[in-house]
Amino acid sequence: MDQSFLVMLSNLLHLHNSLDPTTSLLSDALSSPTSLLYSSSIAPLLFFTIASVLSYVASTRPSNSDSNPNPSSSSSDYSVSAFRALSTEHIWSLEAPLRDAHWRSLYGLSYPVFTTVVDKLKPHIALSNLSLPSDYAVAMVLSRLAHGLSAKTLASRYSLEPYLVSKITNMVTRLLATKLYPEFIKIPVGRRRLLETTQAFEELTSLPNMCGAIDTPPVHLRSSPNPNTYRCRYGFPSLLLQVVSDHQKIFWDVCVKAPGATDDATHFRDSLLYHRLTSGDVVWDKLMTVRGHHVRPYVVGDWCFPLLPLLLTPFSPSGMGTPAQNLFDGMLMKGRSVVVEAIALLKGRWKILQDLNTGVHHAPQTIVACCVLHNLCQIAREPEPDLWKEPDETGPPPRLMDSEKAFYYFGETLRQALADDLHHKLSSR
Repeated sequence: MDQSFLVMLSNLLHLHNSLDPTTSLLSDALSSPTSLLYSSSIAPLLFFTIASVLSYVASTRPSNSDSNPNPSSSSSDYSVSAFRALSTEHIWSLEAPLRDAHWRSLYGLSYPVFTTVVDKLKPHIALSNLSLPSDYAVAMVLSRLAHGLSAKTLASRYSLEPYLVSKITNMVTRLLATKLYPEFIKIPVGRRRLLETTQAFEELTSLPNMCGAIDTPPVHLRSSPNPNTYRCRYGFPSLLLQVVSDHQKIFWDVCVKAPGATDDATHFRDSLLYHRLTSGDVVWDKLMTVRGHHVRPYVVGDWCFPLLPLLLTPFSPSGMGTPAQNLFDGMLMKGRSVVVEAIALLKGRWKILQDLNTGVHHAPQTIVACCVLHNLCQIAREPEPDLWKEPDETGPPPRLMDSEKAFYYFGETLRQALADDLHHKLSSR
């Protein structure tokens, strides 16, 4: 019987005795239950009326074990011993689909990919003298990234202090964003990868030598120090994430440098990629000639980016160009759709990016860490989750800077040559 009901019943007995000390309620009830109905005192009748109501409520109310699982048993599901029972070699005896589906539901990726992450981070985590096992700490952080959990929620689940969860999250995301970034996020300068990328984009768009698509989505912040500075064009506080994706929706450049109120062109101009492209630091060994113009591998973006020889944008966002220009714009945006889908996969797979609940100073490394994990999943061909829907792209074309006038001129002539060649090629089929 419910313990709280027994307490209330005991209190009522004491109340009856104080109201009618001349009768013994329980003994009278046992000897002659009907005698209570004819008692000269109202106390017995009042007692049984209240007791009946309480008994009914106690019988219909769900028990604590049903409505609120035992905290100790809940947290024991996430203890080191429980994790160790899951992550021993016995897990390899399970059928791969069952094993990996279970691991993805917990940590956002399959068990083999998880072990890859742990193996690469373990030597660095060992230097921190962390009191928790490395694989357990990584699993805990991955569960936070995959499900968007707060440090407080995760601390309750794993029976740890919130400050320790935040500390471990910061350590693991920092290692992902620094130690694993150079290995899994690379500009495609190698001839084999570059050829594979440009050929795949040409099959998609009929445009030659396209090697990537760029976009700058906002990442929603749960809180920000300055709403005016961090409020993006869609009305919520955010940080800007600039990514370049290849045809496989793998990011080959990631930059998080500006609050949400910054426009895409300013963010791009302040990035390392911009300086590498405009300085000639990036050397792509694949040169083509189209209508007398040298065409090196280039990236495509929307009209919010500046037009450069190595970053081509549409002629007109409203479709007011010539037939050749409108055809070019359609194919360019078809190539750009790859990065839009890659971002939708990123936020669908790592839900913390839908509403980032870390401190603003640690937010950039958390975002970059999720991009590294995204690439790992794409390389391993992990199943793709439901896509996160981004707001429709808006914004005016960027202002042309004096230092970019020569780049703009070459970009404009190159774009027109590609548009004319594409129109001729497709219209003659």
